[in-house]
Amino acid sequence: MTPKHELTAEQRQELLITLKERFEKTIERHEWMQWDKIQERLEANPEKLWSLHEMERTGGEPDVLEFDEANNEYVFYDCSPESPSGRRSVCFDQKALDSRKKNKPENSAMVMAEEMGIELLSEEQYRLMQQHGTFDVKTSSWVQTPPDIRDKGGALFCDSRYGHVFLYHNGADSYYAARGFRGLVRV
Repeated sequence: MTPKHELTAEQRQELLITLKERFEKTIERHEWMQWDKIQERLEANPEKLWSLHEMERTGGEPDVLEFDEANNEYVFYDCSPESPSGRRSVCFDQKALDSRKKNKPENSAMVMAEEMGIELLSEEQYRLMQQHGTFDVKTSSWVQTPPDIRDKGGALFCDSRYGHVFLYHNGADSYYAARGFRGLVRV
């Protein structure tokens, strides 16, 4: 039996193959990086591999988009064309979920992200991701929300329409079939 947050050897190998193939297929996103160094880092951090596996399992198609020099970390983002299919129809956080009296969604973006060991994208990170492709032209994704907005019951989400990235607000307890969330993991 495998502990909750560990992958089997077969799962690790399959994930590394998938990530390498995606890396090579989308080399324009990270042509200055070397896969061997990334794989070495991934193999040394099994908990991060587990988080990437969760991103992949829920439809996120993670790919490395940046190297954070200050923290010496590779940063993988969800790069699925639309908001990950296994993470849609969720409200923003547990407080929003608890406040719903009727028609509650099954989960919230913040709780799912925490369970997966990933961070919700900030607006800035969302815009950076959009520089590497066109994402969320039919869906939208919750993003990190400042406390002063959240304290008033709101939450933020982004999408891409008409060749531009838009930031919107909604009640944190709202949820839609076309709204999910994107995340990142640092390795």
